[in-house]
Amino acid sequence: MPRGFAHGFCTLEPDVEVAYKVDEIYAPQCDAGLVWNDPELAIGWPIAADAVVISEKDAALPGFAGFRSPFSQLAGAA
Repeated sequence: MPRGFAHGFCTLEPDVEVAYKVDEIYAPQCDAGLVWNDPELAIGWPIAADAVVISEKDAALPGFAGFRSPFSQLAGAA
């Protein structure tokens, strides 16, 4: 995925480990995201909302309409 591209993971089995590769050291100033169940995006997640296990941080993320990119090359992108 290109830098700044929104992505998410949904596992349907218990005790799953997700690993992914990054190309830079973690930069907190670039940490951003979208709430997983934003109705504007209408993603058909194959899991019931009450079965979702999500961190408080991720649950508090904005929807797409409120998203502002922290990446300078995407400045102004919503």
